[in-house]
Amino acid sequence: MPLAGSAVPRAELIEWRERFGLVAGITERGAGDGFSLGFWTGEPVGAVMGRWRAFRDSLRPAFNALQKAHQVHGTTVLWHEDVAPGWHVADAADGHATVQRGLLLAVTVADCVPIYLTTRDGRAIALLHAGWRGTAAGILEVGLRRLSERAKVPPADVVMHCGVGICGPCYEVGDEVARAVLGPAASPGKQQLDLRSVLARRAESLGLGEISVSPLCTRCNRDRFFSHRSSGGRDGRMLAYLGIPG
Repeated sequence: MPLAGSAVPRAELIEWRERFGLVAGITERGAGDGFSLGFWTGEPVGAVMGRWRAFRDSLRPAFNALQKAHQVHGTTVLWHEDVAPGWHVADAADGHATVQRGLLLAVTVADCVPIYLTTRDGRAIALLHAGWRGTAAGILEVGLRRLSERAKVPPADVVMHCGVGICGPCYEVGDEVARAVLGPAASPGKQQLDLRSVLARRAESLGLGEISVSPLCTRCNRDRFFSHRSSGGRDGRMLAYLGIPG
């Protein structure tokens, strides 16, 4: 759902605000040249930085710090505490977790799946970036373990939402990718891969207490979202975010 009264085009998980007191959502393409927050698409750096500042300012004063990382399609999930005000970029990580109020966790996506995790009391949160490589390597399992251990809660007390991402019918992969993600269940040859369904099934097998999946596809809704695959890698990036307001 678009967030009313904001100059930044974004969709917010209203239910997570109402149930858990969290701010969670994803930026959208927007009008004109688009509200891309990626630095790797050939746009002038100044234009992208201006959008980052607009996004940061739109969430003040609830958040005075933002944490992201150079994403590498791996399984490193960082735990953050006592983070100083400002914008922080960690090296080589694809997930973040915290209990710190006023710290906004962020990952960039454009077909890959943002995974939002929270304890039922909204006290501890995690945000993961899951493409096929990260999914195959176990980013969900690592993120859940990090959150459960730090928050001292069982998986049954963790809620998960798979956000906006590319849908199965739009995501054709070869058998090498399918085998990496699906294992022995993969069929030979090219096939359609629904990463969010895979992640939801894994979450269920891990014992998560509640799982939801966005119905929105980045490629089917290119008027709203950026899609790496449909643009041949030239499209911008959205920012998925999750935080406990300060």
